[in-house]
Amino acid sequence: MFNFFLASGAILGGLSVAAGAFATHSLRGQISDRALEIFDTGARYQMYHALALLVVALLIARTELPPPTLLAAGYAFLAGTLIFSSSLYALSLSGIKILGAVAPIGGAALIAGWICLAIAAVGKSVSSG
Repeated sequence: MFNFFLASGAILGGLSVAAGAFATHSLRGQISDRALEIFDTGARYQMYHALALLVVALLIARTELPPPTLLAAGYAFLAGTLIFSSSLYALSLSGIKILGAVAPIGGAALIAGWICLAIAAVGKSVSSG
């Protein structure tokens, strides 16, 4: 699982940089300022959660048997990022308003990931040494 979450975090992080560059260099002036702001939100949250996936991977590497809550955090961060950010990218590029209704599903998954990570930490499921 270490390699899966590490690779996922690295890929999402790199794609977040690419999305930000695309927004800055190709979208500015092509879409409204509000749409650009929505796109930027997707890229920012993608980067935040790419980093969170890297943390999950590193914590998994420190344990012999990763706790289920730690694995759940990783899966929730991955699914939430894909749903949240891609729905915001699609909304900003297409203008289809219903896509904005999908983002909260991804947001809920991201929140669930943070809760799972907190439970893993509080439950001392993550090795300290």
